[in-house]
Amino acid sequence: MKRERFQSRLGFLLVSAGCAVGIGNVWKFPYVTGENGGGVFVLFYLLFLVIMGVPVLTMELAVGRASRKSAVLSYKALEPEGSKWHVHGWFCVAGCCLLMMFYTTVSGWMLGYFFKFAAGAFTGLEGEAVDNMFFEGMLGNPAEMTIWMVVTVLAGFLICSFGLQKGLERITKVMMVGLLALIAVLAAHSLTLPGGMEGVKFYLLPDFRQAAEVGLGSVITAAMNQAFFTLSLGIAAMEVFGSYMSRDHTLTSEAIRICSLDTFVALMAGLIIFPACTAFGVRPDSGPSLIFITLPKVFLNMAGGRLWGALFFLFMTFASFSTVIAVFENLQANCIDNFGWSRRKATLINCVLILIASFPCVLGFNVWSDLQIIGGRGVLDSEDFLVSNLLLPLGSLVYLLFCVSRWGWGYDRYLKEANTGEGVKMPHWLKPYFQYMLPVLILVILIQGLIPA
Repeated sequence: MKRERFQSRLGFLLVSAGCAVGIGNVWKFPYVTGENGGGVFVLFYLLFLVIMGVPVLTMELAVGRASRKSAVLSYKALEPEGSKWHVHGWFCVAGCCLLMMFYTTVSGWMLGYFFKFAAGAFTGLEGEAVDNMFFEGMLGNPAEMTIWMVVTVLAGFLICSFGLQKGLERITKVMMVGLLALIAVLAAHSLTLPGGMEGVKFYLLPDFRQAAEVGLGSVITAAMNQAFFTLSLGIAAMEVFGSYMSRDHTLTSEAIRICSLDTFVALMAGLIIFPACTAFGVRPDSGPSLIFITLPKVFLNMAGGRLWGALFFLFMTFASFSTVIAVFENLQANCIDNFGWSRRKATLINCVLILIASFPCVLGFNVWSDLQIIGGRGVLDSEDFLVSNLLLPLGSLVYLLFCVSRWGWGYDRYLKEANTGEGVKMPHWLKPYFQYMLPVLILVILIQGLIPA
């Protein structure tokens, strides 16, 4: 079957950035920034994004573009004869499935909040009534949870069924343009709130005294983790888009552009949230509840809060759903490549499997709320732990070693592919850093993620 290609470079960049842009940017980044002293955390986050995120992203894209295949077959096409690097490809497929087992539910939360705000369901509520309406009401209602999850899954596979150009690329372009427009409007509004600039100062001006209160080592470690995880590297989510792209531009250039878009969304999410927090006296270190409990209360106290709340959660829906359809495309591509299925067959089978696999996460908040799987974690947290703490860092380490070691594809072959085309070239003198220092940094993240809190 002829390999599909992106219709345009813009399509590739927006789809790839859409895959990277997700819950980690718009949910996790703001509250982790708040917990780790603000500006100093952001400074180290940007540093680690450059020295870790960009290099590993070029490697995953290089494997895809050089092979023109999805995860398993890409390794088989490039690995030395008799080696078993391709086994990791199956772990990548499993990782994408595991990610979607809880991501579809969380994306459904965003969608649910959007419709509730748009319909005025939050209007007039105060204090604990907001908590009861969603975190105690919706999460405790398996039927409602199922509806939002099923809508997310069906919509995602429907889009992917139309193919790369007519489905994923066309819809993602619209969503990403809408997302960027919403960000600009929401950020501009937050900056006009009385007292909002104090939030901007906390967020963007490095204050090492604040960082010292948290612990500078903790801030640096948190920044390293966030910079690494924000791109969802290690489970071939990006590799498949490399297999669809042209060789007109170097992979370093494309990786920088993807990271820039991803970082722009994360930083702008902070510009929406932190000024609103300081304007209404809300602590920016509220943790994971910042988005789903704290911010709705802020919107309710804001002039035109129903509109601003609806727009914010529409932005959140676009951010999460762009990741959903990108990973669905990855699953489609692997089935088409490995089993020779038609796109229609791949769509139907994957849709049914993901629907079934998503139910444990839905039930984990109600019917199975007492179920604890890994280290006392519930269903969603256990699934997230396996993906974020194990498969992403371990998979990234495998991609790295495959590209830079003589037992894998090899540094020279990787570098030739990465530097093909116009744009920024990856310098050869970085080889010692890639071979000896970068693996250690990834191992630090892997080991730290596996240590019980």
